[in-house]
Amino acid sequence: MQKHLFTQPRRRMIVGISGATGVVYGLRLLESLRRSGIETHLVMTKAGERTLAYESGHTVREVRAMADHWYPDADIGATIASGSFRTMGMVVAPCSVRSLSAIATGNTDGLLTRAADVCLKERRRVVLMLRETPLHAGHIRSMAAATDNGAIVFPPVPAFYDRPATIEDMVDHTVGRVLDLFDIEAGLVRRWSGGAALVAMSCATADEEVVACR
Repeated sequence: MQKHLFTQPRRRMIVGISGATGVVYGLRLLESLRRSGIETHLVMTKAGERTLAYESGHTVREVRAMADHWYPDADIGATIASGSFRTMGMVVAPCSVRSLSAIATGNTDGLLTRAADVCLKERRRVVLMLRETPLHAGHIRSMAAATDNGAIVFPPVPAFYDRPATIEDMVDHTVGRVLDLFDIEAGLVRRWSGGAALVAMSCATADEEVVACR
């Protein structure tokens, strides 16, 4: 009897970029996933393309080239719209309130929200990097509903314990922590090693200040 040999597919991740501010998170995510050997499938909304023009020096074509595959948001028949297309899950970076609300209710009106809904129904990990503040009760209810459906709401709040020196440091730490949720080590996070390390860092900084004042 002839046996059919099945090869293990390359690990895949869906990346969504919506119209919220913070497109830099999506760009850094694409870069990090490529460096980590993860196949990326990108979908960017029209609002996301507009925000890209406001917040970066990249063109839509350049961002699409950062992914292994890309799809228009209107292409609801794309491969990532089907649960039979196996992926690790999806990150929406950044995630607008509109996208969050659609994902929370299952009222999907485009490929980005449809792909997220598919991942949730297949019990795959979905991380929503929500960019909005302050929040009213409707936003919070949508966050709770998305969480009830299995999504992880991950506002990109920067950490300061590792003394970031640049915006890039803060972006890297946040993206690295998102990738932690998928067990992907991208080398972006300076890991917390306890209070002793913080004291040593503080002492080193103090010594530099003393030398500078001499």
